[in-house]
Amino acid sequence: MNEKNIPKTDSIQELAHFWDTHDLTDFEDELEEVDEPIFESVISVQLEPEELEVIKTLAKAYGISPENLIREWVVERIDRTHAT
Repeated sequence: MNEKNIPKTDSIQELAHFWDTHDLTDFEDELEEVDEPIFESVISVQLEPEELEVIKTLAKAYGISPENLIREWVVERIDRTHAT
């Protein structure tokens, strides 16, 4: 193993790479229990009932939840905005 400690980062990509290449049982002494989500944020969005129905219909057609569809749209928009 190259790294002896869990990285101190908020980057999901860095942490995912680290855990893809390391075994959790090698770091049991560094783990701590937390009572709340670390990477999750919740934002409330006000939609008209008709808008919500369209989103539900589209999400069902894609085989995903309405929340995941909205998240995909937001991420796509962020990526497009940062690409310019």
